[in-house]
Amino acid sequence: MTIIRVLFGLLAVTALFAPAARAQDTYPVRAVRMIIAFPPGGGADLTGRLVGQKLSEALGQPVVVDNKPGANGILGAELVAKSPPDGYTILLIDRGAFGINPSLYRDLRYDPLKDFALITIAAKADYVLVVTPSLPANTFADLVRLAKEKPGQINYASMGVGSMFQLDIERLKAATHIDLTHVAYKGAGPAITALVAGEAQVMVTSPAGIVGYIKDGKLRPLAVGSAQRLPILPDVPTMDEVGGGKDTLVPTYFAFAAPAGTPPPVIARLNAEIKRIVHLPDVTAKLAPAGLDPVGSTPEEFANEVKRDIERFGTLVKALDLHAE
Repeated sequence: MTIIRVLFGLLAVTALFAPAARAQDTYPVRAVRMIIAFPPGGGADLTGRLVGQKLSEALGQPVVVDNKPGANGILGAELVAKSPPDGYTILLIDRGAFGINPSLYRDLRYDPLKDFALITIAAKADYVLVVTPSLPANTFADLVRLAKEKPGQINYASMGVGSMFQLDIERLKAATHIDLTHVAYKGAGPAITALVAGEAQVMVTSPAGIVGYIKDGKLRPLAVGSAQRLPILPDVPTMDEVGGGKDTLVPTYFAFAAPAGTPPPVIARLNAEIKRIVHLPDVTAKLAPAGLDPVGSTPEEFANEVKRDIERFGTLVKALDLHAE
């Protein structure tokens, strides 16, 4: 009887792990759909399409890119969260959608940690602090001094309430004890346009979208939020160099996730392939001009970042009494 029990036990264990083993052995057998929760043309789209092309080659199946923008990434995230957990629908998301939205939206219909199997943070984008040339601030110290002399009289632009652009400036205000007035725009493009036109005087944004304006003298960079100077802006000091702190301007990231319940072997396969892809020389060569650095995290590292973000941005959102519908 003891031998029979052992055999039944072994059969039960084998049955338990058989689906995962089959998923690892056969995945994928058809096209994979990549939902990019943002419009074409930005850093998220670039990251997704670069990875998608290489991932298709690695998996031997098409990776179909499908942009589903809207509501700070919510539309795309909800779509993937409700998809079958089979590895054939994956999500390209950013830091704000997973780290800020849970605090910003009262009725958010997804939980970043419960409704998704996190795959990897593929790339990060450090921000640059810029001002209009009409503002008499040639350095970060000048900006701080001027803001203290004229509290609330200097406007800063953002791409919307609760955006990374806004929350990073609010962190900067708290760190330097200055008062700037927030002006929200509907997206990064309109915010940059307003800054160039002088409607606002200060902004943090991704460097790729403003390098041309900087070269033309239409915007003045004061500092970058990265640990090291950016190759795309080698003459611009880091926030730490100018005394603004190492973690004041939190970078955004672009990451991949799948619906919760996706077989672990499938997640492991996607993680390994994407980590390899983002460090390929021809991929990094295309990411760099957009101010993007390859990362390639583990799922556990990704989860830890999300937990940390929900806590730190949640505290800030609550302090600012921010809400979005």
